[in-house]
Amino acid sequence: MNDVAAAAGVSQATVSLVLNSASGSRFSEDTRRRVRDAVDRLGYRTNAHAKVLREGVAGMIGFVGDFVASSPFAGRIIEAAQDRAWESGLLLLTVNTGGDRALEAASLETMLSYKVAGVVYASMYHQILDVPEVLGDVPSVVLNSEDRGGRFSSVAPDEEKGGYTATRRLIDAGHTRIALINNDSLESGLPAAVGRFAGYSKAMREHGLEVAPGFVRFGHGTEPDGFEHATSLLTAAYRPTAIFCGTDRMAWGAYQAAATLGFSIPTDLSIVGFDNQETLAPHLRPALTTLELPFEAMGRRAVDLVLQGAEPGGRVELMECPLIERNSVTHPKEMP
Repeated sequence: MNDVAAAAGVSQATVSLVLNSASGSRFSEDTRRRVRDAVDRLGYRTNAHAKVLREGVAGMIGFVGDFVASSPFAGRIIEAAQDRAWESGLLLLTVNTGGDRALEAASLETMLSYKVAGVVYASMYHQILDVPEVLGDVPSVVLNSEDRGGRFSSVAPDEEKGGYTATRRLIDAGHTRIALINNDSLESGLPAAVGRFAGYSKAMREHGLEVAPGFVRFGHGTEPDGFEHATSLLTAAYRPTAIFCGTDRMAWGAYQAAATLGFSIPTDLSIVGFDNQETLAPHLRPALTTLELPFEAMGRRAVDLVLQGAEPGGRVELMECPLIERNSVTHPKEMP
C-alpha cells in the first residue's frame, strides 16, 4: 500500500479507504483513478489472509449444492448468486457435492475454516431437507428447498401460486375439461407436487369447475409418464380439452401422445407445462406455454439474506413463478 500511495501521490490511508470502498470516505474521481491506475501498474493484490485476521471474515460466501451445478437449468441459480455476491465485492466459493454426504461435510468444514461470510445451502429441486447443524455457526440460507427443522430461513418457488396460474391460464382460454398430470404423488410430501396440485384445485373450485374422475394423474416428472397418462386421458370416452403438466418433460410426453393419436396442439388440445426448461420448452412445436422457476431471483435473494445476517427462525420466502406465454394454448373446440 505504501508503494501504491507513493506512485499515486496520496497517503497510505487514502489508498486503504479507496480500495475498501469505505463508507463515508469522500475522494475526487481523479484521486480514485490515480489509486486504481497505480494498483494496476504495480500489480498490487490485497492480502486476503491479513484481511481475514483483521475483519474476522473472508471476502467469500460459500455455496454448497447437491446437483445444482450439473443441472442443465438449475445452474442459473449459481450464476445469479455469484453476480449478487460480486456486486458486494465478494466471491462465491462453490461446491457441487453430487449428493455425497461425506463430501458435503468436508466442504462445509473447509468453508468455515476459511471464515466465509455465510453459506447458501442449495438443492436442485424443491424439497424438505435435513440441514447440517454446523451451518448454525454462520449466516446461512437454504435455497430452492426448506429446512425440515425450521431453524434456517429458506428461499423457494411459490409452487401453489404457480399451479394456480397455470390452471387459470387454461380457464381464461375457455377450457372447462382440464386434466392435471402431476410431477409426483401427494404422499411424497414434495412441495412441488403438493403445491401445484393445491393451486390447480383452488383455480378449479374458484371457477365452479368439477374435476372429472380420472382427470388427475400422478407420475414422476418424466417424458414417459407424460406420454402414458396423456394417452390414457385422450383415449377416454370423456376426454379433457386441456392438460396442465407438472413438468416440461411430462408436457413433452403429452405432445408425443397427442401426435400419436392424431390430435393437434393447440387446436384439439391445449397444454401448459412447468419449469421453462430452456433446452426444451421453446423448441417444442408449437412452443410450450409454461411456468418459469425463478432461479435467478432466488439465487440473488439468498445472497441478499446472507449479507443481511440471515437471522435464524425458519422463515420461508416464496418467490413467484412467472407465466411464459408461447403457443400451446388456445380456445377449445366444440365437443359433445
